[in-house]
Amino acid sequence: MVGEGQLAVPAVPGLGPPSHAGTATGAPGAGLRRAVIALDVGGTDIKSAIVTRGSDPDALDEILVERVTSTRAADGPGASVAAVLAAVETLRAEVPAGYQVLGVGLAVPGTVDESAGLVVSAENLDWVDLPLRKVVADATGLPVGFGHDVRAGGLAEARLGAGRGAPDHAYVSIGTGIAAAVVLHGQVYVGGGYAGEIGHGGTHGGAPCACGGTGCAETFASAAGIARSYRELTGATADEVPGSAEVLARAHAGDTVARQVWDRAIDRLGELVADMVRLLALPVVVIGGGLVRAGEDLMVPLDAAVRSYLTIHPAPRLVPATLGSAAGTYGASVLAWDAVTAAALEAL
Repeated sequence: MVGEGQLAVPAVPGLGPPSHAGTATGAPGAGLRRAVIALDVGGTDIKSAIVTRGSDPDALDEILVERVTSTRAADGPGASVAAVLAAVETLRAEVPAGYQVLGVGLAVPGTVDESAGLVVSAENLDWVDLPLRKVVADATGLPVGFGHDVRAGGLAEARLGAGRGAPDHAYVSIGTGIAAAVVLHGQVYVGGGYAGEIGHGGTHGGAPCACGGTGCAETFASAAGIARSYRELTGATADEVPGSAEVLARAHAGDTVARQVWDRAIDRLGELVADMVRLLALPVVVIGGGLVRAGEDLMVPLDAAVRSYLTIHPAPRLVPATLGSAAGTYGASVLAWDAVTAAALEAL
């Protein structure tokens, strides 16, 4: 039953538990290899994959099948929920011979309450108080792991990528927005769904932000914000400067406005990282998201900016994320495996 203010999820034909559904206990059939379905849900696309684990615990999970489909956000919240369910069922129909899908993992944007399985608010998808974990579990009959996209990416980097061996660290994703996953004692800190939202707040003036504030770091220091700031200052079109890479290229070519925009963004990012270090004394910070593709043009000045804001605290070691654009997919697969394990333990 949908409560007041919650999204009414439409019935989608053919999306009940099908005949090839895995067991809720996570026990594979005789002779079948274990696999999960991982979904990294974005405002525009859903990246989905069938993922299995090899015998080497230190190796990356193996992606067997990958798909990218539209989130259908422009068609309304019901359509985007249906798109998520359809993405799961499409992959279940494509499971390679010899494998059995035992669970589903969802990495989703917005404000997410992992413990309740609830998307509190996802502005780009118009989701409000959506019990997405239950919706997918009811439709598939499978255990469902559920989490925030950046925290899921941080979890993947912690277990499979650049954060391995560092029980206390942060993963900072700089892309369309800016957010962080704080990992303490090897566990991602959730904070009721609000932990890590470092891209919001900080000033009382500036451009309006989607969160309702003004002058948030996301508006000028994210990859999208860098491009938008340059266009606003110069009158360049989105076709001419679609992203931060074009701004950096213009800065290298001697464009002083592009250089100012880039340097201001790096300085603000350095301040955000330093704020986390002052609070938690983090020894390692993993930098991910689309902006990390700038390489040393990001990492070298960012390290200098972080150090400039620290006094008594040791500067953290800044390392680029290793999973790249697949961090969300791997994060969703980790969530799925955890859900399968939890379901198996409950069945004992």
